[in-house]
Amino acid sequence: MTRTALVTGGSRGLGRATALALAADGADVVVTYVRGAAAADEVVTMLEQGGGRAAALELDTSAPETFAAFAAALGSVLDGWGAPGLDVLVNNAGVAGSTPLGGTTAAAVDALYAVHVRGPVLLTQELAPLLVDGGHVLNVSSGLTRFVGAPAYSVYAAMKGAVEVWTRYLAKELGPRRIAVNTIAPGATSTDFAGGVIRDDERYRAMIEGASAMGRVGEPDDVGRAAAAIVSSSLSWATGQRIEASGGQSL
Repeated sequence: MTRTALVTGGSRGLGRATALALAADGADVVVTYVRGAAAADEVVTMLEQGGGRAAALELDTSAPETFAAFAAALGSVLDGWGAPGLDVLVNNAGVAGSTPLGGTTAAAVDALYAVHVRGPVLLTQELAPLLVDGGHVLNVSSGLTRFVGAPAYSVYAAMKGAVEVWTRYLAKELGPRRIAVNTIAPGATSTDFAGGVIRDDERYRAMIEGASAMGRVGEPDDVGRAAAAIVSSSLSWATGQRIEASGGQSL
């Protein structure tokens, strides 16, 4: 039977690349978006042109009061596809935030926590009944939990560190259902994240390339394909792991 996957924040960047990679592996994919409905619809069209089924649902991962209604909407999509449940959940949705020492506000910390920690924890809890036994949960972290980048990313990186710890606990909790739970930690990747600095700033790119074992910054497809590999049946025996996809950045 065809697998089903949900990718939060799947309308652009790493989420979009992950959705496309999952579809290329034969999955039917639901992507979520906050404001970019047109971009999400474009992704759905691309997925359908590849021969699979796809849908886009609105979801603000910082608003847990909407999760029950979202779960019901997702369940309706899966029922319409004749799917027994959700095989793959990718908690990808994220935002950048600048928190330099001396310039960090409570609002900035709360916003990063809401999206990167509280959102995945409570959304996964809400969707757990839809997950099929033997499925996969993949949480998106960051290479910044291993190597230290610009100090302004301190709180963002700390939130991702919390996600990595939670991943291990969730792996133990869902283990009896044979659900593998892992973290992917992308390195510097050429997307519009943080204003597109990695994609657009040649001096910044050159600095990263010089510190990378493979000599270049990542592209969205690099990470998307890695994510699809992690949630494949070939890696179902690996759980509770942090898998970095960075091209050897800052080794």
